[in-house]
Amino acid sequence: MSGLPEAHPPNSAPVSFEIKSAQLPLVALMLKTSDWAVLEADLARQYGEKGETPDFFDNDALVIDFSNLPADTPVQDMAPLLAALRACHLVPVAVRGASPAWMTSALTFGLVQALVDVPRPRPAVVTPAVIAQNLKRETQGCATMVIDKPLRSGQKVYARGGDLVVLAIVNQGAEVVADGNIHVYAPLRGKAMAGASGDIHARIFSICLEPELISIAGIYRTSENPLPLDVRGKPAQVRLSNDGQDKLLIETLKN
Repeated sequence: MSGLPEAHPPNSAPVSFEIKSAQLPLVALMLKTSDWAVLEADLARQYGEKGETPDFFDNDALVIDFSNLPADTPVQDMAPLLAALRACHLVPVAVRGASPAWMTSALTFGLVQALVDVPRPRPAVVTPAVIAQNLKRETQGCATMVIDKPLRSGQKVYARGGDLVVLAIVNQGAEVVADGNIHVYAPLRGKAMAGASGDIHARIFSICLEPELISIAGIYRTSENPLPLDVRGKPAQVRLSNDGQDKLLIETLKN
């Protein structure tokens, strides 16, 4: 019969689209409270329009992680939480680690269920010699961004989905951000934020650590809390403690 669309042969692929698997970088928000007022204030202070890093996110997709909340935490309206996240230029798309009751609430807001990540073992303590050896391997891959020019105040570099290597000074007012590790083989005097998508295993390395702000997976420390004299201005690394206390450890690097 004329006028009808032509049928595809059995088992043939459609010509108008193609489905493929995709791995996309997502930011994870690890909830430690269900008091949205407290959470909104903390988010605004760090990432709000008048916060310390108001342009840290650029409409990044976000997974809300309930794994750290007790299973019997009473369900509350999620609308204030979602509004607070969007005010920080985050786009909530999924929930993971939630109880059935919380998940039911999340689904009503159009969020989807995401699988909980399988934790990876923490890396061993790294020395400058090991850093140099690993750097040679890392820079061969497309996941590592290398910057060889000084970063001035107001400049920001974000290595999305990988590590960042900076071979020149990061001046005050500049920002270096990476979803993985940050290596600065020069003075680090601006802001450095590693593990930006929630990687608690990420680290910051510098041969001269004098930062305005350092952050690993959202746990940060500013220059208002000066670094100890034994690490300030010296080769050092920044990492999270492995005791589950979300504490920044700042350690000198020794040959």
